[in-house]
Amino acid sequence: MSVADIAFYCFAVVTVSAGLMVTVSRNPVHSVLWLILTFLSAAGIFVLLGAEFVAMLLIIVYVGAVAVLFLFVVMMLDVDFAELKGEMARTMPLALLIGVILLVQFGMAYAAWTQADGAHGLRQAVTPAIDQVHNTKALGLLIYDKYLYIFQASGLVLLVAMIGAIVLTLRHRKDVKRQNVLKQMWRDPAKAMELKDVKPGQGL
Repeated sequence: MSVADIAFYCFAVVTVSAGLMVTVSRNPVHSVLWLILTFLSAAGIFVLLGAEFVAMLLIIVYVGAVAVLFLFVVMMLDVDFAELKGEMARTMPLALLIGVILLVQFGMAYAAWTQADGAHGLRQAVTPAIDQVHNTKALGLLIYDKYLYIFQASGLVLLVAMIGAIVLTLRHRKDVKRQNVLKQMWRDPAKAMELKDVKPGQGL
């Protein structure tokens, strides 16, 4: 067993363990920290695969931006952890049942898995040889040339999901003062000010 194999198994064990801790941690802040460790371990696996560009993207985008944003949001929100734990305990049997069903399905699929003839060659034929084209250029050719429409469709799905999340979580609270920009722009200066005739020696 080479050093690369040992490193792969170490990164794989850390990735799976940290991903499991993301779901079972009771504290959301700890879950985000475990998620950051998962991203870092996955980046190490990408480096071992020769995809340095994807590994750096994973660290810069997910660890440096998304995970830190999650951490700030979780720490700044006033979350009722007792209520969350109560909801989790109430739905735990259903979640365990769904998890067991998924594990059984994965086991059945893995047991009946057969590799077709020429599948290994087809997987290697997706991208050109590493000695001919750099992996960053090959990734760009796949995303922005061969699978351009699929890439744009995935971006459209993410946009719709973002708009849906904003619509579902948007709440108009009555106890919060909001700025009405249009009302400020359309106001009449003659009605916005009122002059008072204050006589000398008297107050308002």
